[in-house]
Amino acid sequence: MLRYLPFLLVLAVWIYAFIDVLNTPEKEVRHLPKVVWVIIVLLFGEVLLGPVAWLVTGKVRHAPGAGAARGRTRWVAPDDNPEFLKSLKDEARDEDPDEKKRDKGTEG
Repeated sequence: MLRYLPFLLVLAVWIYAFIDVLNTPEKEVRHLPKVVWVIIVLLFGEVLLGPVAWLVTGKVRHAPGAGAARGRTRWVAPDDNPEFLKSLKDEARDEDPDEKKRDKGTEG
């Protein structure tokens, strides 16, 4: 089984690079058109030249923390989001069976 490991690693890098090329928007592709990168990754994938070239030079890479700096809103966990907590309280108030029993008891 261990003798197949290098082949599987090459195949995994090849597939990853190919999918990455396909999913990358055209404006984030550097140096060559996207179609040319697809051909390079497919033709030179067996020897890892195409995938490594794509991963090193073909795509604009952003720093991990740069997403919030570009004007995107940051994701907030539900327990830190006051609007979500308020909606839970409202739902709980609407679904409280004891409250409905109390309302029926006061009517009759």
